[in-house]
Amino acid sequence: MANKAAPDPSRRSERSRRAIFDAALALVGEIGYEKLTIEGIAARAGVGKQTIYRWWPSKAAVLLDAFTAGIEDDDYAKGFPDTGDLAADLKSVLRATADEFNDPAFEAPYRALAVAGANNEELSRTFVARLMEPGTRVYVERLRAAQEAGEVATGVDVRVAVEMVLSPFSQRWLMRTGPLTHEFVDTLVDQVLNGLRPRG
Repeated sequence: MANKAAPDPSRRSERSRRAIFDAALALVGEIGYEKLTIEGIAARAGVGKQTIYRWWPSKAAVLLDAFTAGIEDDDYAKGFPDTGDLAADLKSVLRATADEFNDPAFEAPYRALAVAGANNEELSRTFVARLMEPGTRVYVERLRAAQEAGEVATGVDVRVAVEMVLSPFSQRWLMRTGPLTHEFVDTLVDQVLNGLRPRG
């Protein structure tokens, strides 16, 4: 009788990790971040609590890794669309982003991480570095290209210009000051670009 191959610990670990991620994302959507616990994640994932603590120090750390597991640098490597029409490109990307932020599967973990980060400086810095900064960088590169093409005034700080677009978007979503719609996005882009274009 042939010897049975020994189980591969790395495959077992990856299965456990995937189960933990799936459990964390499902539970935060079902019960919210406040009620989310390591114990609950472990029970849903079918792993021991100590397995989770061996890899992560807190539920926030688990949720952050779970949420970013599918977001790789390659997603940003493609950069920002450049059709030669800055307004159209910004509207296209922000409309898609609004649709994503309105999707409950995306909204629950992202909102939980944003709120948790407000009270945890280390988590906030990690959240920004892994989620927000790569996305912001492609906006900056697109606006810089537009500036070089003469669509944006020479003296404009493109990093600040990007924040002028993204901050009202984020505040409306996070504070629920109004619906995050395509119409809102289009108006936001038009008004910001009106102040960025060269004069004369």
